[in-house]
Amino acid sequence: MYKFIETERHGAVGVIALNRPEARNALGMGLTIELRRAIKEAAADTGLRALILTGRGGAFSAGADVKEWANKSEGDNPWPDMNWVEESLKLIQEVHGLMKPTIAMIDGAAVGAGLDLALACDFRYASDRSKFICSYTNVGFSPDCGGTWLMPRVMGLETAKRFAFTGELWMAETALENRLVSHVSPREELFNHTLAFAQQLAAGPTVAIGLAKKLMNASFTRSLAEQQIEEVAAGHICGTTKDHAEGLAAANERRVPNFIGA
Repeated sequence: MYKFIETERHGAVGVIALNRPEARNALGMGLTIELRRAIKEAAADTGLRALILTGRGGAFSAGADVKEWANKSEGDNPWPDMNWVEESLKLIQEVHGLMKPTIAMIDGAAVGAGLDLALACDFRYASDRSKFICSYTNVGFSPDCGGTWLMPRVMGLETAKRFAFTGELWMAETALENRLVSHVSPREELFNHTLAFAQQLAAGPTVAIGLAKKLMNASFTRSLAEQQIEEVAAGHICGTTKDHAEGLAAANERRVPNFIGA
């Protein structure tokens, strides 16, 4: 089904794994296209209620595949009519906008556009051997896959500027101290910790979580009054769900709710 990624299912939790270990999961055109397809499938799958995005072979992603860029001849290029930048920007937008909670599970390097992909997720769980670098300014370039929008929201403006301007390499503990990641585990425990959190999210009211995510993502561009209008509209949607009815019933009966994601 896929050449450059692998997918798994653990109940209501999906896993999408970048699988180009020979290229440290660099985001070539083929991988980018497949990731976009897999994200669309995850969005449409009503049984999938949380998603883990990770990389195989000891890296999350080395970023853009600059070696592939060197191949300019149409005869050798299987995607002559496609623009990698356009595809990668859409990928970041689609991951960020997915109406289900997402966790980037990072073991190894997350670099450049690969870092941006991790930042597009709602949470980042890292192994103790992970490392992070914005990398763009190290080659005289400015971030161009959404990092300048995502980093300040994740880390705060001043910290994001330092990280981007200096091109510093951060190991996992430094990334945790600066809020780039939210959890660090020993490598052998990373999957179990990430899956446990994903399962917790997947057991929640999926529609309400998705709408809360959408509202929070958009909150930086709205006034308080504008945001409240959108909150009321989202509340009308939540009010029609089975999970809302179950939540109310559980509260009245003093028991834990059994949400079904609908």
